[in-house]
Amino acid sequence: MIHKFFSDSMFFSRRLLPPGLLLILSLILSSCAGLSVNTQDRVLSARNRVAPALVHIRPVKEVFVSGKRTEVLTVGSGFIISADGYIVTNEHVAGESSEVWCILSDNTEHQARVVGVDPYTDVAVLKIEAERPFPHVNWGDSDAIEAGQMVLAMGSPHGLARSVSLGIISVPDRYLEGASGMTSPYNNWIQTDAAINPGNSGGPLVNLKGDVVGINARMLSGAENLGFAIPANIAREVVTEIVDHGRVQRGSLGLVFQEITSKTDDPQARGVVIADVAPMSSSYEAGIRPGDVLLRLGDRPLQARYEEELPAVRKAVADLPVGEALQLLLSRGDEEMEFTVTAEEESAIKGINAEFSEWGFTLVELTPELARRAQLHGHTGVLVSGCLPGGLAAISGLTPGDIILKVDEEDISSLAHFMDLYKTLQDSKQKLTMLFVQKGALTRFVLINRADNQSFVLDREILDHVE
Repeated sequence: MIHKFFSDSMFFSRRLLPPGLLLILSLILSSCAGLSVNTQDRVLSARNRVAPALVHIRPVKEVFVSGKRTEVLTVGSGFIISADGYIVTNEHVAGESSEVWCILSDNTEHQARVVGVDPYTDVAVLKIEAERPFPHVNWGDSDAIEAGQMVLAMGSPHGLARSVSLGIISVPDRYLEGASGMTSPYNNWIQTDAAINPGNSGGPLVNLKGDVVGINARMLSGAENLGFAIPANIAREVVTEIVDHGRVQRGSLGLVFQEITSKTDDPQARGVVIADVAPMSSSYEAGIRPGDVLLRLGDRPLQARYEEELPAVRKAVADLPVGEALQLLLSRGDEEMEFTVTAEEESAIKGINAEFSEWGFTLVELTPELARRAQLHGHTGVLVSGCLPGGLAAISGLTPGDIILKVDEEDISSLAHFMDLYKTLQDSKQKLTMLFVQKGALTRFVLINRADNQSFVLDREILDHVE
C-alpha cells in the first residue's frame, strides 16, 4: 500500500510539496510501516510464549436443580503456572466438580486434582502430575497496566481450544456490583474489548511481553466487546494461599461498607460509611452501628469517597489476622470515638449442597452470610435449595428458600447434623416427621407424611428426566 501510494503520487508530490516536507512525510510513513510489523511480531511472540502453557479444561460438575442432583460436562480454560503442574482457572469452572480433565497444548490429557477454590475472587487451583516438567507462564504486574494497552485473551471460547483474540485494556479498574449482591468484593476488574466468550473463563489475559496480567472471568450479556478479567496481582496472592494452605483465610469485622458520597457531598469528608453491622459480630457487641463512619483501621487511615475505592477497604479488613484485637476510630455525628474489636474469620460464601432423593429435595449448608441475609440470630438450620415437582417434600409444603430449623423438636446445627437425622428417619421407616421452617420473618410447621407411599413415590424414569 505504501509503495503504491508513492508510485501513484510521485509526480504530484514532486511538483507540489517542498523537498523538506516530502522527506518528513516519507519518514513518517516508513515509521508507521515499521510499527505495524513490530506490533505483529510482539503479538506472535506473546502468543508463542503462553500457548504451550494453555489448558483446555473439561470439568464434570455437580448441579442441583429442582430438587435433584445431576452431573454435567462443561468447558473452561486455564494455564499452567509452575513446572510441577499447578494450574490456575476460575472457581466457577472447577468448583463443585466431581472430576476435572485437562487437555494440554501437546494434546495429552490429565486428570486434575482440585487443590482449592476461592469463590470470593473466583479463583481455583488444580494440580496435574507427570514425570516431566511442564511449560508455564510468568505473572505480570496488573497494577502497571493502563487503558489503551494491547492485550491477548486466550482460551477455549465455546469449546474452541487454543483461541486467541486481540484487544486493548478499556478500563484497568472497573467496579462491578451484581444485582443479587456483591461479586468479587476484594478487587476491581480489568475491562477489555478483547473477545471473552463462554469457555474463555479461566484463561489468561496476556500483555505483549507474554506475561499474564489477568484471568478471563466474565462477559456482559447482550453487549459486544465488554469482557472482564481478575487482576493478576489479586489472583497471584490467592493462588499462593491456596497452594500453601489449601484455602484462603480472611479476617472479618461483620461490617458492610458504602462510599462516603452516599452520606454526604462534603468534599472534605473522609473515611468510609458503615452501611450494616452483622448481629452477634464483635463490631456489634462493641457498639458500632450503621451510619457510623470508619476513619482508621488500627494505624491505617481509610478512605472510600467513591465506590471504586471500596474493594481496597474490604481487602484491608480481610488482611487482618484472625483473632487479633485492634482499635477502630469512627465518627458519629460530630464526635470521634474509638472501639476495640476482634477480627473473626470470614465465612464461606457458598455452602455444601446435598440431595435427599427419598423426600425429593436438595439442601444447602447455611453459611453465616446466608444466615445474616435471612436475619437469623444464630447460624443454625439448613436451606432448601430445590424441591422436585410431585416429590414428597413439595407435596408436604416445603418450598425453595425455606430454612429448616428443627426436625421433630430437635434444633438443626448443620447440614451434617440434618443428614444424620435423615438417615435415622429413613432406617427407622418413621411415618411422620415434623419440620419447623422459616422463610423471611415467617415461621411455620411442615409435616412430612410417608404413610401413603403410593402418593409420593415417583417412577424412577420420571425422576431421571426431570430437568
